[in-house]
Amino acid sequence: MIETLFAMNSLTIAAFMGAAGLLYLTPGADMMFTLASGMSGGPKAGLAAAVGIAFGVLVHVSLAAAGLAALILAYPAAYDAIRYVGAAYLAYLAWHSWHASAHLAEQRGRANVWRAFRRGFLTNVLNPKVALFVLAFLPQFTDPAIGPVWQQILWLGLFLGIGGVLSDGAYGIFAGVMADRLRRSSRVMHRFSAFVFGGLAARLALG
Repeated sequence: MIETLFAMNSLTIAAFMGAAGLLYLTPGADMMFTLASGMSGGPKAGLAAAVGIAFGVLVHVSLAAAGLAALILAYPAAYDAIRYVGAAYLAYLAWHSWHASAHLAEQRGRANVWRAFRRGFLTNVLNPKVALFVLAFLPQFTDPAIGPVWQQILWLGLFLGIGGVLSDGAYGIFAGVMADRLRRSSRVMHRFSAFVFGGLAARLALG
C-alpha cells in the first residue's frame, strides 16, 4: 500500500485534489446536511456530521475498490432499494427536526455528537449516487502501470474523505456558531433543518 502511494504521480494527486476542491465549494447534499446539522445541534454536531459523511464516503470507496459498487449499480432493483431507504431516513430526520424543541438551550444538554456522526454516516452510505460518483471520478486519476488500481482508489478516497472533513466540517462549525448567536430563533433553525432534510429526501427519491 505504501509503495503504491509513493509511486503515484504527485501532479496527478494535485489535479485530483484540485478537482475535489471545486466539488467542496459547490453547494450540494453534503454541504447542506452539515449546515443543517450545525444549525440544529451546534458546532460540534456540525463537525461530527462532516466526519460521519467522510466515513460514509470511505465505505463507498472501499466497495468501489472491491468491485462491489459496480455490481450493485448493475442491478437497478438493488440500487433503487438503497436509494429509497436513504430517502426514507432523510424524511425521518426532517420530521424529527420539525418537531424538535423550540428552545436551543433545552436541546444543548442532550446534543449528541455521536448521533450527528451516525446521521451523516448513514445518510451517505444509503445514497447510491455517492457510489456512482466514486466509480466515475476516482478511476480517472489511477494508472495501472504504477500499481494495483484498487490501492490507488483507496488512497484517493482517503484524500477525498480528509478534504471533505475539512470543508464540510468548516461549514458545519460555522452554522453551529451562528446558531449559538441566534438562540431566540431556534424554532426557525429547526424548521430550516427540516426543510433541508426533506428536500434532500425528495431529491434522492426522485433520482
